[in-house]
Amino acid sequence: MNIILLEKINNLGELGDQVSVKSGFGRNFLIPQGKALPATTANVKEFEDRRAELEAAAATSLTAASTRAEGINGKEVVIVRKSADEGRMFGSVNNNDIAEALTAAGVDVEKREVELPEGAIHELGEYEVSIHLHADVNVSVKVIIEAE
Repeated sequence: MNIILLEKINNLGELGDQVSVKSGFGRNFLIPQGKALPATTANVKEFEDRRAELEAAAATSLTAASTRAEGINGKEVVIVRKSADEGRMFGSVNNNDIAEALTAAGVDVEKREVELPEGAIHELGEYEVSIHLHADVNVSVKVIIEAE
């Protein structure tokens, strides 16, 4: 399925790129989310007419994300959990827990913005966690998990 991207999408393309994706990804995710249009001749013309508007919206979004990043970058949060003597926690710390801790610290972060590439954290210690605010804006936050 050929589509026109209406915003930058990681590992796929930039605003205005015509790319080929699997039908399910395009039909079930990109098009309903407003991130793409089917690459028909009518949609290509419509996109070219709206290009300046879409580029301005993308620039505004990038500026807002950069402003948020300045307030988040270098933050440090402490999460307290019950644990065994060896340093292994009873349970885990996931992206939702980190987002709640950051929100309690005065930084507005949604759980979908917290990236834990190796999954939930199961041991006490200090971790660098990436916060993905925009396709071009990632910041780092230090998460310290201590025993109760």
